[in-house]
Amino acid sequence: MDKLLLEDLYYSMLLGRYFEYAAKENYMQGHISGFLHLDIGQEGLSVGAMKAFKKGDIFTTYREHVMAIARGMAPDAVMAELFGKVDGVSEGRGGSMHMFSPELGFYGGDAIVGGHIPNAVGCAYARKLQGLNDGTMVVFGDGATNCGGFFESINIASAQKLPILFLCENNKYAIGTRIDKVSPFIKQTEKVGGYMQSLEVNGMDIVSVYETIGKAQKYLQEGNGPIFVEAMTCRFEGHSISDANQYRDTQEMKECKDADPILRLKPRIDAQKAHELEERAIQVVEEAVIFAKLSPEPSLKDLKKHMFTPEGLTHAL
Repeated sequence: MDKLLLEDLYYSMLLGRYFEYAAKENYMQGHISGFLHLDIGQEGLSVGAMKAFKKGDIFTTYREHVMAIARGMAPDAVMAELFGKVDGVSEGRGGSMHMFSPELGFYGGDAIVGGHIPNAVGCAYARKLQGLNDGTMVVFGDGATNCGGFFESINIASAQKLPILFLCENNKYAIGTRIDKVSPFIKQTEKVGGYMQSLEVNGMDIVSVYETIGKAQKYLQEGNGPIFVEAMTCRFEGHSISDANQYRDTQEMKECKDADPILRLKPRIDAQKAHELEERAIQVVEEAVIFAKLSPEPSLKDLKKHMFTPEGLTHAL
């Protein structure tokens, strides 16, 4: 892997880490409300997957800020979305869980666990009919593999030989429930063995993630049908901002943080360059917060904007 790519991956992880730190701080200060799911610790997976899947469509979970930025969304617009401001990527209407950019092929977070997986399968089917083979990637947590829609999706994808990459970010927890309490498998590749090819990767190693996702997309582009990738990873925070994370003991958290993907890559970056990239990431995030604070609040006159029909709003009320 060349030097410039390594530096880009390192910078993007730092940008994601500091962005999430700022999001947490501003939530505590009352600038951000609603739900907030931080990606701290999982940047290696989020950045590596987005950077490697260069073309095609992407559907993600609601833990998506870092993925959205790595895909190409401006940090200031993503931060403004968290603040619920009009300059946000979804004009302040989506908040933390609904980043969306058709221009980037990013169809964003879905607030329903596993709810986006059938949508991604439908997209992959459409792309196959259109003769496009770059494929669709759908990212979901290990908890989503217990949903009925997941099994229906892998069945349809396999039967129709669709160009779709199922990426499972397995941090071993569905909110606060360990996967081994609700599934006979810790590694979810065992659920898909009869349906499609599968790969496993260390989600805390961004280089391995990048290479594995690149290999998987090539598999799609060659017309081989669906593929399942399981990335074993670890989040440093609780499930959401309201989760105190008390179900994980000190030793587990130590092992988790010892595997920090940023620290893992840092020795491969020139020391002076690493410092410069960190300073740059901090500055970009600080400017994003200022941008979000200065962005206007949505106006009530735009309440009906993007509704299907004015009558639909009337009936809803």
